[in-house]
Amino acid sequence: MDVNEKYFSNINSRERAIFEGAITMGALFHQFIGTPINKESAPSLEKAMKESLELQPAIEKVDAKIDLDRLNSTLSTFEYTSLNGDMLDIKIYTKVDNVTAIIRIEFIEELNYPLMYVEDIQEE
Repeated sequence: MDVNEKYFSNINSRERAIFEGAITMGALFHQFIGTPINKESAPSLEKAMKESLELQPAIEKVDAKIDLDRLNSTLSTFEYTSLNGDMLDIKIYTKVDNVTAIIRIEFIEELNYPLMYVEDIQEE
């Protein structure tokens, strides 16, 4: 079966690249938010996010960074905290045909909010 023909023929490559990146970003947010974390476990969590998300269709690359300053400022007496959106700086690179979409979440100071947005779209 041609999945693209059957399920995605009603959208173009640009829209599909954005769609794949956006649903992957949503999955990341809802899968990992609340994970217990400390400064020692942050690198392995970044790696787990990257490796699991890169399994999704059309995902070419994932850059996953956890803001250690924000993490450290929320550590409990027990030296860990729960991951929250304010700590994330994630870029998901999605490629469909000749279109690459970069979907990002990062904490925006002036909004006081971890914003998910389309950072860039590149067409070859």
